[in-house]
Amino acid sequence: MNVEVRIIKRYQNRKLYDTHQSCYVTLAEIFQIIREGNEIQVIDNKSKNDITYMTQIQILFDQEKKAEKDRDTELLKRVIREEEGTF
Repeated sequence: MNVEVRIIKRYQNRKLYDTHQSCYVTLAEIFQIIREGNEIQVIDNKSKNDITYMTQIQILFDQEKKAEKDRDTELLKRVIREEEGTF
């Protein structure tokens, strides 16, 4: 199965542009794109660096700020204690 990766470009003004839909999107909209099962790649338009990982971290942070449930601090401690930073 060949999955199409949706390219999101991040501009210097922090705007995110979905090349698939040809429009600007918010982090919340990217969250929904991922939840729907789509693959994304976020590229810094100026440097051409892949910033997908950091964008997804930002999305998680934003979603956690909105959450009203108890947070899993044990999971975060394990991630922080890992030498590489992630599992």
